[in-house]
Amino acid sequence: METNAPSFLELPHGRLQFPVYLPDATYGMVRAVDSGDLENCRVTALVMNTFHLMQKPGSSTISSLGGLHRMSGWNGPIFTDSGGFQAYSLIRENPKFGQLTEKGLSFQPEGADRKFQLTPEKSIQLQLSYGADVVICLDDCTHVDSIEAEQRLSVERTVAWAKRCKKEFTRIVEQKKLPEDKRPKLFAVVQGGGYRELRKACADALLELGFDGYGYGGWPLDGKGGLLEDILGYTRELIPAQFPMHALGVGHPENVAACHRLGYDIFDSAMPTRDARHGRLYSFTTESGLAGDWLKYVYIQDEKHIKSDRPLSPGCDCLTCRRYSTGYLHHLFKLGDNLYFRLATIHNLRFMTQLTSRLPVR
Repeated sequence: METNAPSFLELPHGRLQFPVYLPDATYGMVRAVDSGDLENCRVTALVMNTFHLMQKPGSSTISSLGGLHRMSGWNGPIFTDSGGFQAYSLIRENPKFGQLTEKGLSFQPEGADRKFQLTPEKSIQLQLSYGADVVICLDDCTHVDSIEAEQRLSVERTVAWAKRCKKEFTRIVEQKKLPEDKRPKLFAVVQGGGYRELRKACADALLELGFDGYGYGGWPLDGKGGLLEDILGYTRELIPAQFPMHALGVGHPENVAACHRLGYDIFDSAMPTRDARHGRLYSFTTESGLAGDWLKYVYIQDEKHIKSDRPLSPGCDCLTCRRYSTGYLHHLFKLGDNLYFRLATIHNLRFMTQLTSRLPVR
């Protein structure tokens, strides 16, 4: 066990204990639930997305509403994703929507009435203006199967952008004269696809620049949906244990447990809440620990649940399991009622916080 691995991160809006799962509150909210629901599920931090927030509601609106914390009514830590992955999804797969150069990103999503510019400096400026507790450097994301030349270019851009991000971050923090306890943390993202030498080159360059934490960059799954444990583990090994490591985009319960074994501390994904809305609910098969086949799914639309008066998960302490039956949730799901989305999301979120509480602290 790594004795010098961190067990928490001190942030402007409180101490963040590891391991931790962050629900995706992309546009400043987790769908179907409010901040009170999140607190009751024992969620301790959220991740929001710069790429989307700069479009809706827009940076001037966020500023007018007092920043992300006041706007969303969330008092805990907020991570802000830089938008690198979203740019990858938009531009690399649909080049007509924008372009990616050494300067940054220029994009105009379908239906938008104007172009948006996102440079490393702009990304940092926006994230700090939003009041983020953890700011993530803009990176050039690729698919794990992209050719070596494309991965090499991604690493070069990611390192160059990280250098610019840190310079702008330092300038603003010094300009505002922020004391240490009010200063956000700055994370950089390690790219390189499935090429070990590129992952090492990226990690070494970022470590030389110096950041508060690091993230695994790129899609963490292979073409068949399997977790890329080998390259995830290798990337974690490249970063000294005293730095927290964020498994960006990892949220499937089994993948969270696997990445934690590899040394990752922070996880985020929209999967648990999306699964809840679509009728796939999570349940433990054991009262404690993660031995054997500890995860099972409850597909709420199945007819076998019509008359079930049992809770989704008998050992769960969430509002949904304490007050409502599986049969009632089946009824709400069939109606398409909004109450189903709230109750199902509450359950899966509480499952995820119970899961991280079962993972050993390093």
